[in-house]
Amino acid sequence: MHEKLQDYIPQNAIPQVVNLLDHDDLVIKVKKERKTRHGDYMRLPNGKHQITVNSNLNEYRFLITLIHEIAHFEACRTFGRLIKPHGIEWKRTFQYLMLPFLNPDIFPESLLPLLAKHFKNPKASSDTDVTLALALKQFDEPNGKTYIFEVPLGSMFKLYNGRIFKMEGKRTKRFECVEVKTGRLYLFNPNAEVELLTNN
Repeated sequence: MHEKLQDYIPQNAIPQVVNLLDHDDLVIKVKKERKTRHGDYMRLPNGKHQITVNSNLNEYRFLITLIHEIAHFEACRTFGRLIKPHGIEWKRTFQYLMLPFLNPDIFPESLLPLLAKHFKNPKASSDTDVTLALALKQFDEPNGKTYIFEVPLGSMFKLYNGRIFKMEGKRTKRFECVEVKTGRLYLFNPNAEVELLTNN
């Protein structure tokens, strides 16, 4: 199991990750891409605990996601099952577990200030931290997608689920887009990835 994980995380992080995963009742699975989440944690009916992480993540996002889910496992073990999923117990656990990894031997120097800021108060998803999410995406494999902030005003774009939208304009932090089929207005974060349609 550990050998499999070595393909997905930075080399210098491997010894620390192996130590964190040294539990008989913890199962790690690498899954195909899921559009709505990078990973998850669940307590199984047999009392064991399972963590899944998407295989398509770059090594830095994979590591952050893995530690995020290990923090759920550790918080559950330490504070019990009735805590809020992303409450103060999880936040403190995530900060504590992540701190040893925040160094230039593991992460590129360009990411370290953004990670330090993010981990002052980690969110349920690193994607809601737009600056960090965009910085992490620089290390992704090219996928032909366009960021929403790059879509010209009035242009059409498509989501992974086939829904088509038209770019209307920008609010303070997010972008107003109208779904062509329904005429409903939606707000998108700048780091949303979309497929730009050329035939408007």
